[in-house]
Amino acid sequence: MNFTLLEQNILIAKGLTAGQLNELAAAGVQAKSDFATVGDAATLREVLPSLDETVAAKVMEWGLGIPASKTEKLMLDSPDVVYCLHCNARQPKDYKTGELCPSCGKQAEPVQSCYWCSNSGPGKFCRGCGAEFVPLAEYDLAILLKREGVAKEEISRRLKGMSAAEKDVLWGRVRRIHG
Repeated sequence: MNFTLLEQNILIAKGLTAGQLNELAAAGVQAKSDFATVGDAATLREVLPSLDETVAAKVMEWGLGIPASKTEKLMLDSPDVVYCLHCNARQPKDYKTGELCPSCGKQAEPVQSCYWCSNSGPGKFCRGCGAEFVPLAEYDLAILLKREGVAKEEISRRLKGMSAAEKDVLWGRVRRIHG
């Protein structure tokens, strides 16, 4: 058996018996990392049929470092599913970009303009160049930073990290250009 003494004591505290520990080792589960291969409590019970369902869940939770409720409720959506940016409600199948969310009444997927390539579209990132959209109020600031040679990936990050005073300085430069 390759489990350390501490790991063996933890597994016993989770509900395994010494006999079940030996059965586990004989089945090939001999280290904490082996639980990632097992995957879930149901598979662990298939490997070790004498194991109680509750104990199997506790052991897998410890072995994976993830609560069992998180591993068993994984849901995948199809790529055409849209969620409202404001209330996170799922939009109906016949939803079109720019429509209002039936749950909160706000525009579920606002159409944004890209400061980098001038394309427009919904979402958080431009579908043309991949730039992260910035709030409409900071669009001119983003264009100024682009003209000054700031990298595309850095612009939204820099704007998020700026204080109001730093943004006021940039707005002064924008006004001088357009002034």
